[in-house]
Amino acid sequence: MTIQHPNFGAIADDRVIIFDTTLRDGEQSPGFSMTLTEKVRMAEALAELGVDVIEAGFPIASNDDFEAVRRIAEVVRGPVICGLSRAAPGDIVRAAEALKGAERRRIHTFISTSALHMKYKLRMEPDAVLEAVVASVTLARQHSDDVEWSAEDGTRTDIDFLCRAVEAAIKSGATTINIPDTVGYAAPEDLTRIFSTVRERVPGADAVILSAHNHNDLGLAVANTMAAIAGGARQVEGAINGIGERAGNCSIEEVVMAMRTRPDAYPYVHNIETTNILKTSRLLSTITGFDVQPNKAIVGRNAFAHESGIHQDGMLKNAATYEIMTPESVGWTKSNLVLGKHSGRAAFRDKLVQLGYGEIGDNRLNEAFRRFKDLADRKKTVFEDDIIALIDETVVRDHERVRFVSLEVRAGSKGPSRAELELMVDGVTHTAEAQGDGPVDAAFNAIRTVFPHEATLALFSIGAVTEGTDAQARCTVRLEENGRLVDGQGSDTDTIVSAALAYVHALNKLLVKRERREPEAMSA
Repeated sequence: MTIQHPNFGAIADDRVIIFDTTLRDGEQSPGFSMTLTEKVRMAEALAELGVDVIEAGFPIASNDDFEAVRRIAEVVRGPVICGLSRAAPGDIVRAAEALKGAERRRIHTFISTSALHMKYKLRMEPDAVLEAVVASVTLARQHSDDVEWSAEDGTRTDIDFLCRAVEAAIKSGATTINIPDTVGYAAPEDLTRIFSTVRERVPGADAVILSAHNHNDLGLAVANTMAAIAGGARQVEGAINGIGERAGNCSIEEVVMAMRTRPDAYPYVHNIETTNILKTSRLLSTITGFDVQPNKAIVGRNAFAHESGIHQDGMLKNAATYEIMTPESVGWTKSNLVLGKHSGRAAFRDKLVQLGYGEIGDNRLNEAFRRFKDLADRKKTVFEDDIIALIDETVVRDHERVRFVSLEVRAGSKGPSRAELELMVDGVTHTAEAQGDGPVDAAFNAIRTVFPHEATLALFSIGAVTEGTDAQARCTVRLEENGRLVDGQGSDTDTIVSAALAYVHALNKLLVKRERREPEAMSA
């Protein structure tokens, strides 16, 4: 059986559409705000990964969100570009305006359907909600042939009312129906039952795409997504690294690799280029300042590590004894000495191509090569992970208002530490000296002297990119201001410089966050 879709044509029943919401639902996570440049770079990486739909943002949320969706719609080709809207005319028109430049576009509109949400959040009667479904989908179809409708809190909605709402959306022109587990409450058997019931009972459900959007509050998002597919869902919604509200979204990379690794259990096809998974995951970590946990499936640094003697013995005899997929299938390579201080630009460019950075422009290449040479002068051995950390920072730090220039610190067991700092703010160079309880505190005080602000330090952590005493330090800084949380990340062989870079990165994200006004009732 096939389904005709305005953006995808004939869709076979074994085809699963990958809908990525890293830039919308993922970015709603506390501290995960991205700049316009970072969003565009991430969207380009998602296109390279092969996702079918990119939910680029919530255009009505702020001018910044609108501009990000508009820019992504103009420059990113390949995936369908989607904008989110509530069931309100202003939201829908704003989304349509932002999506005008897209090669292929989708408007995604939603409203709550559970009794709990209708009574306390919407304060609407069920019949009024059904009227809103019809009106919003009808208006969205006037601006786009591809309209997705979502039943927020769908898995806690009375099944009879859910079927009525889905039927109303389909009759009004929705081409995709999303039934999200908004609060991560459902169990896998619930998802299979709900999707099977909708597919069987709702007229026209067999002619549209059913979609699953599951949150991870009980750690069941991926299991629930696979169960939804078994029930008839043919679009899965999630985010890279599983980022998102509260405990996060369904992790795209885990769903994709489950289908690839277990075709006997999940006989479905998708368009993801799995060898780009790790690169995309690391780019997101660099942009947001959040590393994935070491034991994270697929992309965690321990995902293919073996310490047990029994496991190591098995691996030496046959890797399949303890690895159900190859590291190379998701983009891992063995980290080894690849370049040094005598390496030239051609060798450096060739290594970038091997690591998946073949499209980096000349200006960024020159800046990256300069930073590489500086690193090679300070570090005995340069590993691939070192280069990845260096390049990702170079790529994503364009157009920041505050830029790190230089830092000199004096520290020790006698007396307070001192820091001499130079920053560029809006193109103008500023210097400051400050004292502190240790060199990191002194450096942070110097930053606050150059760029005064009321944000407080909520988190500071240090890790190593690779091994050895000359390894690059990777620092994460979390700032909090009036309930806003932002995270920044920096890497350098000098730990104090790394900390300062992370603080400046977080400060730039805070400046973006200040300009935003989030509307009530973020979706699904």
